[in-house]
Amino acid sequence: QVQLVESGGGLVQPGGSLRLSCAASGSSFSIYLMGWYRQAPGKQRELVASITTGGSTNYADSVKGRFTISRDNAKNTVYLQMNSLEPEDTAIYYCKVVPLHGANYWGQGTQVTVSS
Repeated sequence: QVQLVESGGGLVQPGGSLRLSCAASGSSFSIYLMGWYRQAPGKQRELVASITTGGSTNYADSVKGRFTISRDNAKNTVYLQMNSLEPEDTAIYYCKVVPLHGANYWGQGTQVTVSS
């Protein structure tokens, strides 16, 4: 069993920054990919950014140039640095872990609210 612990969400003004963290722990497993998704009220969950063990990244067009994903493989932790936040970024952000084998895992979600 794998546990994901997310942190770093909160309320921030437009133009501000937040850093999300997601640490994976539990039974021995190898991670292929870690990523962040978000879901705004009334909308479908969407990919924000992902990163493979090798460091390959993928971003949603809406966050390119503003968000940066990174990971610490030794700590099984993924980070999402979010700069120049906009009200449209308001959502619940979920961490996702894709192991080399077996089912994917999701975090419990952390609220990000961008408002003045």
